[in-house]
Amino acid sequence: MLIRRETPADIPSVHAVIAAAFAAPDVPEPDEAALVGRLRGSGAWLPELSLVAVGERGQLVGHVLCTRGHVDDVPALGLAPLAVSPGHQGRGTGGALVHAVLGAADALGEPLVAVLGSPAYYGRFDFRPSAEAGVAPPDPRWAAHFQVRTLTGHAPAIRGTFRYAPPFDGL
Repeated sequence: MLIRRETPADIPSVHAVIAAAFAAPDVPEPDEAALVGRLRGSGAWLPELSLVAVGERGQLVGHVLCTRGHVDDVPALGLAPLAVSPGHQGRGTGGALVHAVLGAADALGEPLVAVLGSPAYYGRFDFRPSAEAGVAPPDPRWAAHFQVRTLTGHAPAIRGTFRYAPPFDGL
């Protein structure tokens, strides 16, 4: 498997992977698939943090994205979505994508990455409850599942409420 930056030619495959990963009965297109399209057209898009996983036969099997968010007025990152094709789930693809995007974010000097997700899953990547870093979730009801991963560029003075990029607002 190869993890690399998304290219324009990957956009249809990225959409298909996200749609398949988040498919649900009675939902023709999951919100996550449309969200990535809206993020691409926003000022929050960071192309160097849109990564794909390519399988042994050259097919795209996973995608991860970090976009610009803020802790109060301090730039930070929001990780979402993370998607792996159903036939490739449970093989380490998602973990490889998360490690790669965290490494890329750290190399760019970003202070932290926030995620709303399973503490059991994201805890293996050193994500911790956001309150431990002085960061409040955008919605207080998310507290049990809202986590942050501080990076080398983090400063303890970065405290406040996290805000995702505006395209997340409609979810």
